Amino acid sequence: MLLAILSGFLLATVAPAVHRQTGMNSGWVLAILPAALFLYFLSFLPAVGSGESIVISYPWVPGLDIQLSFLVDGLSLLFALLISGIGFFIVAYAGRYLEGHKDLGRFYVLILSFMASMLGLVLSDNLISLFVFWELTSITSYLLIGFNHEDATARRSALQGLFVTVGGGLALLTGLVMMAVVTGSYELSEILSSGDALRDHGWYVAIVLLVLLGCFTKSAQVPFHFWLPRAMAAPTPVSAYLHSATMVKAGVYLMARLNPSLGATDLWLILLGVFGALTMFTGVFMSIRSTGVKQVLAYSTVMALGTLTMLIGVGTDTAIMAAMAFLLAHSLYKGALFLIAGILDHEAGCKDFLQTGGLRHALPITATFAAIAALSLGGVIPMFGFVAKELLFEAVLEAPSLSGLLSLLTVASAILVVAVAAVVGIKPYWGPRVETPKTPHHEAPPAMLAGPAVLASLGLLFGVGVAMVDRGLLSAAAGAVYGSPVETYLSLWHGFNLPLMLSLLSLVLGLTIYFNWDRFRTATGFMDDLKRFGPERAYDKSMDGLVSISEWQTRVLQNGYLRYYLLTILLSTVALVTFSIARAGGLEIQMSLAGVRIQELAIVAVLLLAALVSVTTSSRLGAVASLGAVGFSVALIYVLFSAADVGITQVLVETLTVIMLVLVLFRLPGFLGLTPQALRIRDAVVALAFGVMVALLSLAASSTRFADSISEYFIRESEPSGFGRNIVNVILVDFRALDTLGEIVVLALAAVGVYAMIKLRAEDNRK
Repeated sequence: MLLAILSGFLLATVAPAVHRQTGMNSGWVLAILPAALFLYFLSFLPAVGSGESIVISYPWVPGLDIQLSFLVDGLSLLFALLISGIGFFIVAYAGRYLEGHKDLGRFYVLILSFMASMLGLVLSDNLISLFVFWELTSITSYLLIGFNHEDATARRSALQGLFVTVGGGLALLTGLVMMAVVTGSYELSEILSSGDALRDHGWYVAIVLLVLLGCFTKSAQVPFHFWLPRAMAAPTPVSAYLHSATMVKAGVYLMARLNPSLGATDLWLILLGVFGALTMFTGVFMSIRSTGVKQVLAYSTVMALGTLTMLIGVGTDTAIMAAMAFLLAHSLYKGALFLIAGILDHEAGCKDFLQTGGLRHALPITATFAAIAALSLGGVIPMFGFVAKELLFEAVLEAPSLSGLLSLLTVASAILVVAVAAVVGIKPYWGPRVETPKTPHHEAPPAMLAGPAVLASLGLLFGVGVAMVDRGLLSAAAGAVYGSPVETYLSLWHGFNLPLMLSLLSLVLGLTIYFNWDRFRTATGFMDDLKRFGPERAYDKSMDGLVSISEWQTRVLQNGYLRYYLLTILLSTVALVTFSIARAGGLEIQMSLAGVRIQELAIVAVLLLAALVSVTTSSRLGAVASLGAVGFSVALIYVLFSAADVGITQVLVETLTVIMLVLVLFRLPGFLGLTPQALRIRDAVVALAFGVMVALLSLAASSTRFADSISEYFIRESEPSGFGRNIVNVILVDFRALDTLGEIVVLALAAVGVYAMIKLRAEDNRK
């Protein structure tokens, strides 16, 4: 399992070399890996279909009891099969679609790395590894969206997607850690078996909000939906892969995965149900108003993501089964339609539906599979999309709460979806021939047709033979999301009932809108003005605000003046320490002057006087001499308290430092009175405050003891462990060897500095 997941990264390292050796066939050669992975994951189907959940674990960070573990159940297997299966067609397709592109080798590196990241995400049983793979999908998708990095639009779209998804990822990380703290485990399998531990905890609301923020940003839920259509700046294979079966469904996957532990509450239903339904309607409404080939498909993907989120929120067994069926149906028809959009661009140069028409004669095979995929998108019998659509209507009609609102938005969305399906399945190929930017003379190569042909055909095959995916795969996936086996089953025909009537109504009204598409877009043109106040504008304003704040803090805090850096550091430290002391109720200081000898008082008096002179004198040489006096006074204190070795070190350092400072200062001009008195007073107050704080902390530390003195350990272990009778020597060279090494380095650096200054001055004198 570990090799299967990491194999994508391994192949990515040699993909450019493979491309150079195999040329135009490189797509087929590299597609062998996702095909092999599909077969490998397919081998789990018998066990998973019978209700088993397989956990595969490897030690990762044993000290923290963190395992690199993977969970294979119905949900993760469904995603793994989609990722690897569709990945096979994407890699093969890209080899011909980007044939001759100077960066095709780099594209292979990114797409294979993305595939491996998604596999790791959906199969991870450990929360830490899940989050690592989650962020890897954000990074690789950023690089894929910005693949054409010389295009400013591509760069902006990539950054937008990265900021939105990574920002949500930070919230998700917090939620995942809180989940682990509450349940006492970082393993998903253990969290999912913890019952109501999360729902009954006081952190439940915070966990739900944080996790859903990460999921909503990743899966483009309102109000974060704006980044996904912008991501269409990526090459078509990226759009087909990221935005049909993989990345944008990562948030849906995580919501489905955590449903047994976080779902079945009013908060879960309201947040997922309402936001999902709004996203569903917003996406399809924007889709029917768009004319760009990839824009229409992108907004319809937003619709699908909202539908899946809504169904997970409803949470009944019917809704969960509908979600899994819709997930599979959408991956099949949307993957096919995106790849067909690439064929239209590749062969006819079409990027807008208004530029298309009558292409069925030049592209008959493409037109056929586009029609099949569009029928599944529109939910027309006998397509698998029809099966999912019927169950969708049934689920919202039986929703335990908000049934009226969800049903209304679902029916309205279904009507518009039919119109969208007609636009993508009829408009480019039927009607009078429209002059396209390029005149197509032949069908696309087999590598580009294979994906649409197989994916669209599977949508028809699974519709006619529902049992092929019902009891084995989708029932197991629904059971994993529901938390127990589901009783709902899939069927192509449920008789004449309300969902069927609603389906027929959506077909009639949807086709009516399609035949009046131009008038519909004109009538809803006011939406273009409202977009100026939408969430994307809020994103742009927040980015502008971030730049303004950065400019301000650079101007104020990072202005290049060392004095302001020191002031900021010192004042911040004083404020934070003072706040902490106040919250703790003050400091406990035990201080007594009994036993202080006269010579010690004299040394302290000299030290204070020297320090005062160093900050008040107008002579550079006097300041250096005063600082030297401070250092030598400290050395005398060490000697008086029997720390002769430390005193000698202090004397050496002070001697070398004073010499170096004198040599440096002799080359500088004298002091200039450039600082106003008010600023000098300010600096003195800050210095005094910091000094008093450090003094009080030192006194408090010396008055508090939480453990026995370490000196007893040194005395006891000096001879048996350090093989020396001189305890000070043993401490320096054994117990505190690194500290001694640091002192030696300091002395060496000071000596090098002094030598450099002496040599430089000698050379100047010779000149």
